[in-house]
Formats: sequence, structure tokens, C-alpha cells
Amino acid sequence: MKTVFDFTVKDMEGKEVSLSQYKGKVLLIVNTATGCGFTPHYEPLEEMYADLRDKGFEILDFPCNQFAGQAPGTNEEIHDYCTIHFGADFPQFDKIEVNGDNAEPLFVHLATEKPFEGFNGLKGIALNAADKANNKKFGDKAYIRWNFTKFLVDREGKVVARFEPTVDMKKVRAAVEELVNA
Repeated sequence: MKTVFDFTVKDMEGKEVSLSQYKGKVLLIVNTATGCGFTPHYEPLEEMYADLRDKGFEILDFPCNQFAGQAPGTNEEIHDYCTIHFGADFPQFDKIEVNGDNAEPLFVHLATEKPFEGFNGLKGIALNAADKANNKKFGDKAYIRWNFTKFLVDREGKVVARFEPTVDMKKVRAAVEELVNA
């Protein structure tokens, strides 16, 4: 059975990185954007990373510009923005596509392991219209429905949870802490 640790991705400089280097760690893998209404998620993400990384926790940040053009910058511009505005210290990778024929294979795997189950809350109502347009454009290759979708991965590389961007970050943190402290 394939795990997250079997994938290779590109870092911000375009160099290949094997995710096997994260074996034994709990991961939160996120597709992000600097111009999104959920961009403030960077703050609780960074707080969680600062508090838990010494316990074997990593956040892997993959910028994506497929949703309303909300990550238009270069890798360096995105990194600078996240560092300056949110103090983001966790690893950021090459900007990717998460849907369609050019979707990053890691995200295809993540979304196949934990498919979309819907948005919640008031923001979820607003995202449903965007989701319909996304589905129309990508059809069965609409793996991710919006920026800041988060996947929780255990120390063996198994995807154990998916959190849509509408999920409260306190709930995300509680799930991460439970897994880190298990």
C-alpha cells in the first residue's frame, strides 16, 4: 500500500525532495494561497508548528493558484509574504496544481485516501457556488475544493483525516495534538 512517504515533490527552488525524510513524523499537508479569505489560517498553523514540532510534527505548505488566482506570486514572493506577515517557519514547497490533468500526484493520493465530504458553516455556503464551477471545470479530477484544505498524516504515512478550510482551526489542532501525543 502506497503511503505519503513514497512521494517525491519539489521544494521552492525546484529541487526534488523525497517525503520519506519525514518518516516517523506527524504531518499536516496544506494547499495554500496568500490572497485567500482563509490566509489568516497561517497564524494558527504557525502557532501549532512552533508548539509541536519538537514532538515530531511538520507542516508541509504547497501554494496553489487554481482557486480564483489567489496565489499569483513566485515561490520567493509567496515565501516572503508568509514569513513577513505570519512568521511562517514550516517548509514551503513549489507552487503546484491540485486539480486536473497536471495535479500534483501527492494531492491526488491525499484526496483519494480522504475524499471531499462537504463544507460547513456560513463560509461553506459561499464556497458551494465556487465548488460547482470547480467541478464543472475539472470533473472527476476536482480533488481539492478550495485553498487551505488540510490533510493529517500519521507517523507511518497514512492519511487519517481531511479538513476543509471551513473547519475551525481549533478542531484541526485538537486532532493534530491527539495524533502527536499518541
